Amino acid sequence: MELTIIISYYKAIDNLKIILKALNFQSNNNFEVILSEDDFNQKTIDYISENKNSFKFEIHHLFQKEDNGFRKNNMLNKSILKAKSEKLVFIDGDCIPHKHFVREYKKIIKQGYFYSGRSVLLSEQLSKKILETQLLNKLNLFTLFFSKSKHLKSGFYFPYFSLSYKKRGLLGRNWGVCKKHLLDINGFDEDYITAGVGEDTDIAWRLSASGIGIKSVKNRAIVYHIFHKKSYTNEIVKANLEIMKQKQSKNLVVCVNGIKKQK
Repeated sequence: MELTIIISYYKAIDNLKIILKALNFQSNNNFEVILSEDDFNQKTIDYISENKNSFKFEIHHLFQKEDNGFRKNNMLNKSILKAKSEKLVFIDGDCIPHKHFVREYKKIIKQGYFYSGRSVLLSEQLSKKILETQLLNKLNLFTLFFSKSKHLKSGFYFPYFSLSYKKRGLLGRNWGVCKKHLLDINGFDEDYITAGVGEDTDIAWRLSASGIGIKSVKNRAIVYHIFHKKSYTNEIVKANLEIMKQKQSKNLVVCVNGIKKQK
């Protein structure tokens, strides 16, 4: 197994269907998918069970025993342990991968770095059409240009060399790293029990502090972000940033409440 794609997912079955469809039409195979569901949802369980033989890739569905608040990082840690590959890629359950997404991450990921991708922000209307029709052919630059989608430059696929040398932070919806580097910092910090910061900004500073560099894969590993209303507030983000600052002041590069629970 050359690559593991971990999809963070919560109650959006139409999103999931189009994401798995996009993964089924990748230009490069030999990867596995771990559906990391922070929920217990019988509809998802049934869908995966009924359709798993139609996927060109191996799929593992991990889920909670009950829906009991934000435990995304807990599920991500379980997914890290489940992964068969040394190369891990993380996307969210509202992000459709470009057809060369897998191919690029397979080529790019190496030890010593983590890799930050970007996304096209699909308009509300185009998102609705894609989910209704479940058609991938609407994800082309011509259609995107005449929609109200944003960050269209991020949708230009150019695999030859970097088009930008600007330092970019990590977005949890599209990034990759070697499994070893996450195990070395004890995975995701499960002290974050609300969305924002804990699943990207926190993991980025701890990887960097452990000596791992960051590289941009903008215009190479592309995802299309399905429109939805923001699920968390600026106040929640500020509260999580304060938690992170406290951890930074204690130099908790290896988190206490991670894959291994430390005393």
